Amino acid sequence: MALIETRSLTVGFGDPPLLENITFQIERGERICLLGRNGTGKSTLLKVIDGKLFPDSGEVLYQNAVTVASLPQDVPEGDDGSIFDVIAVGLGAVGQSLVQFNRLATHKGNLSPDEKKLRDHLQQDLDAKGGWDLTRQVEETLSRMRLEPKASFSTLSAGMKRRTLFARAVASAPDVLLLDEPTNHLDIDSILWMEDYILRFVKTLLFVTHDRAFLKKIATRVLELDRGSLSSYSCNYDTYLQRRAAALEAEAAQNAQFDKKLSREESWIRQGIKARRTRNEGRVRALEKMRETARARRKKTGNVRFDIQEAQRTGKLVIEASHISASYEGAAFIQNFSTLILRGDKVGIIGPNGAGKTTLLNILLKKLPPDSGSVRHGTHLQVAYFDQLRDQLDEQKNVRDNIVEGNDFIVFNGEKRHVISHLKDFLFSPERCRTPVHVLSGGEKNRLLLAKLFTRPANVIILDEPTNDLDAETLELLEERLFDFSGTLLMVSHDRAFLNNVVTSTIVFEGGGVLTEYAGGYDDWLLQRPALKTMPSNDKKEKKNTVPSEKPVKSQRLGYMEERELAALPRKIEALESEQKSLYGIMTDPSFYKMERSEITRIKSSLETLERDIESAYERWEALESKKGNR
Repeated sequence: MALIETRSLTVGFGDPPLLENITFQIERGERICLLGRNGTGKSTLLKVIDGKLFPDSGEVLYQNAVTVASLPQDVPEGDDGSIFDVIAVGLGAVGQSLVQFNRLATHKGNLSPDEKKLRDHLQQDLDAKGGWDLTRQVEETLSRMRLEPKASFSTLSAGMKRRTLFARAVASAPDVLLLDEPTNHLDIDSILWMEDYILRFVKTLLFVTHDRAFLKKIATRVLELDRGSLSSYSCNYDTYLQRRAAALEAEAAQNAQFDKKLSREESWIRQGIKARRTRNEGRVRALEKMRETARARRKKTGNVRFDIQEAQRTGKLVIEASHISASYEGAAFIQNFSTLILRGDKVGIIGPNGAGKTTLLNILLKKLPPDSGSVRHGTHLQVAYFDQLRDQLDEQKNVRDNIVEGNDFIVFNGEKRHVISHLKDFLFSPERCRTPVHVLSGGEKNRLLLAKLFTRPANVIILDEPTNDLDAETLELLEERLFDFSGTLLMVSHDRAFLNNVVTSTIVFEGGGVLTEYAGGYDDWLLQRPALKTMPSNDKKEKKNTVPSEKPVKSQRLGYMEERELAALPRKIEALESEQKSLYGIMTDPSFYKMERSEITRIKSSLETLERDIESAYERWEALESKKGNR
């Protein structure tokens, strides 16, 4: 029996319903990614499965005693106290009693008689309900997640709050974990750590994400929400894209055939008297059914369409930073860094949360002065800035007034254009244009900020975390537009796929105030330095507890073919690494990014295949060596 089964779920916030007759199962051990355009109902479906929202019709069936925990897309308001408290409170009534007891037990000063009575009552209740086991459970989770239990939750960064809420979701070891955009606000180290944690400790998972690298690493099945309906693809992401494209092509052909027949029948009915003859009544009834089918057909959500207005070209020099340093509260986060950014460069900035990436942008833009060193700008710079906090949006104004207030037109590439037409390109209907910004989803707010950003000509674009909450189709179009943009781009991002597809160089915060510049995107950086270290496992005790049923493998002898394979592996690895080095030499050549896009893609794809082959060869070598050593 499935852990969770939904039957004919329908949820409507209007006509047509957001979710319509949704039926699917979650089997034990599946890691399912739920995909769909912004606004298709992904978060709504997660809330229904979690029991936080009731469907208009249909039901959700749970296997006996199955437990579910969730990580919402946004950080809930009102969470306070320490990290320990936030995790414990999320574990139910016993956890809340534990938090209350701890506060009374550690209270400075004398307790009133009523408080002492409550403390004693809570202690008895915790003794009876196994509350101290819960304490150990929370502490083990804190240790695994490298969280400081006494730190105040309210003072944490957005990324650390997300990690704490993730810890709360997994602390109860749920049978099914629901994650809504789990990588939002996380830096690359944290995302890599989360991937590793899920693969090691989380058995069954349903998640929503815009992070394609995370999706490819985690998902074993893909569900797609489209126009209220759900489709299942038991395959990886790349295969899903191929099958989905084929399905859409078949649907378009079927609709075209249907429309042609409907048009023919409509022409026939207009002939009048002939259509009302008795022998044609069946044909008339069939036409009515076809009309009803046509009315009920839900059109596929359109794609975002936009272009970037390019201003006059800058001079060859755009930004030159010479020996800049900066510190915060006595700690240096930039030390003696120099860089030269020329016209047409597309620079990614990578680093942990709190490292100073946004501050570096502001220093390079001369919005903040460095402690030492200098920044020089070239000529004719016209900057468009996308800030991750969306400070440029007025939450109380509606969508339209955030683009133009008191005016109906914008000037786009020298021509007047109605603001509603411009917003339609970003999937805002005329009705949605009158909606206050504060009720928009995160994806809609980011689309609106892009719509605002591209109303003005620019030759330098600054993007600070632009990918959060955007769906895959919008991300891919943004990648194309930025790739074709002839101006200069500086971008802070934790989206590895986005970095790989857009930037030509990366500035990386290496720690201790050291910044290093590398050619290429995220994967190119990994080739040029040791692989990123994800958060290590806690200790030997933790490893022992995670696989209690694992038995040691008995040693075996190498067979004849295995002996030959082991002897040949060093030469095979050497040949693969030589080919890898050759491709790397091509990619580090400045002329590489002047090639045709198809050639760039082919070379990067070849490199990815080589990396997988090298990794597999090393793993096989280690396995055979280990087997040989156990003889």
